[in-house]
Amino acid sequence: MHASSMNFPQASDPLGEALHRLRLEGSLYCRSVLHGNWSFAMPQMPGKMMFHIVTSGQCWLRLEGEEATLLEQGSLVLVPHGQGHIIATDLDREATPLFDADVQRISERYEILEVLGPGTKTEVTCGVMGFDQLAGKQLIEQLPNLVTLENLSQEREQWLHQSLAFIASEAQQLKPGGETIITHLADILVIQLIRHWLEQSPQSNTGWIGALRDKQIGAAMRAIHNQPQLNWTVETLARECGMSRSGFSARFSDLVGNSVKSYLTQWRMSLAYQQLKHQNVPLIKLAEDLGYSSEAAFSHAFKRVIGVSPGKISSNHY
Repeated sequence: MHASSMNFPQASDPLGEALHRLRLEGSLYCRSVLHGNWSFAMPQMPGKMMFHIVTSGQCWLRLEGEEATLLEQGSLVLVPHGQGHIIATDLDREATPLFDADVQRISERYEILEVLGPGTKTEVTCGVMGFDQLAGKQLIEQLPNLVTLENLSQEREQWLHQSLAFIASEAQQLKPGGETIITHLADILVIQLIRHWLEQSPQSNTGWIGALRDKQIGAAMRAIHNQPQLNWTVETLARECGMSRSGFSARFSDLVGNSVKSYLTQWRMSLAYQQLKHQNVPLIKLAEDLGYSSEAAFSHAFKRVIGVSPGKISSNHY
């Protein structure tokens, strides 16, 4: 196989790389100022993530078929799998579908929802975000149905308030570059949540994330990530992490959930997908840069893993 002429990013921080590869895209932000008792139903949104930030008061969040979670002032919560759910001060109250609520549309990306009347005021900012489902598949699949960030320090809570105020200001004024600013701020909020989960949850020591953190298997995965063009085999990767061939193969499959050969191919195709989606790269060059001896061999592997031909992805780039 050919040596690579393309400089793929070095994965010295593979989890940071995984977060970067999500390529989050904000779809909609809604600031809600709600008095008294209320209940709203968020629809199911496959392929999207939703987040809620409680900046005043408190409310409940209940995913379909699960126990309710109390969100107090300063809570930041992520629904990473786009599940339908209810946010409410009174869970016994019939929930109003969000799309049926009296929402004031400020712009294509920003809305305000107000419920006036007596009672305690609750302020919640909600967001819906898209992400690159292929690049983020391994990370997002491992996240639980709900990721929460609570009891923030005063400094972090102040930063959250300032970030939300900035999002609101940019969404309302629609200045040049405003959507980029909004998206990047929301990216930071969501990444902060996922990072908190990675740091705190025992579940992050299992599966694909746990494999990345494993001293030996993680070394093999980083070798694949850093130099996907090389002719990696079970033998060469086992030597890379100081294990026997059989021991390495079994442990890799157990932790990663895939064989070495399949993982290498899927990683290469994920990189190819990103290149084709965002850059104008000739297929023959991309094939060579990823270690394939011909464009035909590369295209066959791409269609088998991704489900469509590479030409279809690159044509959608324009």
